[in-house]
Amino acid sequence: MKDHAPQPPQTALRPPATVMRLARMGAMFPTRLSFLRSLTRRLGAEGARLTRPLWRIDADGYGEAVYSIPLGGHIYSLVALSRPLSDDDRTDRVIATAWDTAYVLYDGIPDEADIARIAREAPKQEAGRFTERDLVLSRANKSVRLFAHVVDRLRAGQQPDPEVINRTGYLMRTTAVYGNGKFGIADRALIADRPGLNGPFAAEMLTVWLIRTFTHDLAEHLGRAPLDPRIKRHLGIGNSTGLGMAPFLVSHPVLLHNWMYARETALARVRALPALSAQEADTLQSLAKRAAQHLDEWQVPDPQHQARIDRIRTEWPAVQAALTDLPGDAPLDHLFHRTAGLALDTQELTVALMLEPFGPLIDDLAETMADAAGLHPHPFDTPGDVRAAIETRFPWALTPDYDAPDQSRLFWYVSEEKLEPRLGDRFAEPGADRESPLDIARRVKALHAALEGEKDLRAFRAANPEHELALARVACATGNPYAEIHDNLIAETCLPIDMLRCKLAFFGATKFDPKSDRWTRIALAQGAPLPEDLTTHRSDDWWLTGLHS
Repeated sequence: MKDHAPQPPQTALRPPATVMRLARMGAMFPTRLSFLRSLTRRLGAEGARLTRPLWRIDADGYGEAVYSIPLGGHIYSLVALSRPLSDDDRTDRVIATAWDTAYVLYDGIPDEADIARIAREAPKQEAGRFTERDLVLSRANKSVRLFAHVVDRLRAGQQPDPEVINRTGYLMRTTAVYGNGKFGIADRALIADRPGLNGPFAAEMLTVWLIRTFTHDLAEHLGRAPLDPRIKRHLGIGNSTGLGMAPFLVSHPVLLHNWMYARETALARVRALPALSAQEADTLQSLAKRAAQHLDEWQVPDPQHQARIDRIRTEWPAVQAALTDLPGDAPLDHLFHRTAGLALDTQELTVALMLEPFGPLIDDLAETMADAAGLHPHPFDTPGDVRAAIETRFPWALTPDYDAPDQSRLFWYVSEEKLEPRLGDRFAEPGADRESPLDIARRVKALHAALEGEKDLRAFRAANPEHELALARVACATGNPYAEIHDNLIAETCLPIDMLRCKLAFFGATKFDPKSDRWTRIALAQGAPLPEDLTTHRSDDWWLTGLHS
C-alpha cells in the first residue's frame, strides 16, 4: 500500500451550521485556493509560455486571433473573434444575440479550417455548431467608455488615467463562459483527468485569463502603443452573472462540500500553527495593508452594499492592529477568535488573509476540490436511521413552516426561452407547477414526516418515489457535511446573490458590484500575472492586488 504523508496539525473545523449559512457564504472573498489562483500557480510552476500564432486583426480592431499555451502536457488555444456591434445590440442580458467578441478554447492548435469553422459558428454562440475539440465557448462586450479612454490616451502618447481605470477595472465584460458539453462543445469527462484541467472550472478559468490577454492586445493594437504593465495587470475581465449560476451550488452537493471542506481545512491548519516567523508576521501585515488598499478602491453604486464595504473599512484597522500584537502561542487562532465579533464580511476577509502566506501548508488542498465520484448509494437500513440522520444533519430544515407564504413564496424554474434558471413568486406568477427541485429543506422535512411510524425502508421507497431526491440528499450529507446550504431557498428572505458570491469567490472574483439581489458584476483576473509574469513570483502573488500594489 502506498504510504501517505502525515497530515499537518489542525484545529477543529468551523461547523457547517456556521459556515453554510447564506449570509456568510455571501460574504466570502477569494483565497489562494480559488480556481484562478490555482491555474496561474500551475502555469508558473510549469514555466508556461504563451504564443500568438495568429493575429489577423484589421485597423478597426476586427478579425481573428489565436493564442496557444501548454498546460499539463497538452496545448490549448484561444480563438478570439472581434466583430462590429452597434450600440443598440450591446447588452449584458443573456437574451442578446450579438456581441463585440466571441471565443472558443480549442483543444490543440487550430488549423485554418478550424479557425474558419469557429469564425463562422462562435459569433452565433447558442445557435452555433461545435465539436469535441471546442472546450469552452464565451462572448464579451467592451466596456465602451473605458476602452475608448484607453485607446485615445495611447494614441495621444499617454497612459490611461489610473483613476478612470480603477472605476471599471476591465476592458471587456463576459456575459457567459460555457463549458461541460453545452451547445455541443466537449463534455467535461473528456478532459477531467488531464493534469492542469482536472480542477473545478480550470478550462473556464484558462479561457478567462486568455481573453484578458486578448483585450490588452486589442487595446494596444488600436492605440498603437503599449500599456504600462502596472496598469495592464490591473485590467482584468468583467463578468455579469445572474440567476443562471445560483442553482449550481444546490445541484452539485458533493462539489460544494469539497470546496468548503478544503477551505475550512486550510483555515484549521493555519489556526493550528504554534508560532509565526518574523517573515510570516511581516507578510501578514503587508497583505493586510494591501487589503486596505483594495477596500479603498472598491466602490459600488448600490447603497446597501456600499455600506457593507464601508463597515469593513471601518473595522479593518482593528484587524491590522491585532496583527501587530499577536501572542507567541497559536497566534492565528488568537486572531481568528479576536475578530469573531466583527461583521461577517470582515471575518471572511480575515480568513482569506490568514490563508495567503501559507502556500506550502495548504496548497495541496486545491487537488481535493474536484468531484470525480458524485453521489453515493444511501447508507440507511431502516426508516429510523433516515429520521435520525435528518435530525442530526438537517435540524435547520425541520424548523420552517413550509405552508406559510413567507416560507414558500419563491419557486425556481427554467425559462423556456433561454433554458436558464429563473425565480418566481408562487402567489403572484404562473409556473410553480414546473418548479425545479431546489426546495431541499422542504423536501427533507416532508421525508422526515412521511417516515414516522414506517418499518420497512425498501417498501416505503417503492411506494413513495417522490421522496427519493430527499433521501439522496440526506445520504449525501452524512458523508459530506458541507454539502447543503443551511437555509430555506424558497423563503421570501432568500437572497440568490449570496449563492452567486460564494461560487464567484471560489472562481477568484473581486469587486463584487450587485445590481439587485439576483445579479452582479464582478472583476476576474484583476491583478493576475501577465503572460510574461508567469515565470516570476507574480504567478502566485496577486491576492487583492491593486493599482498601487
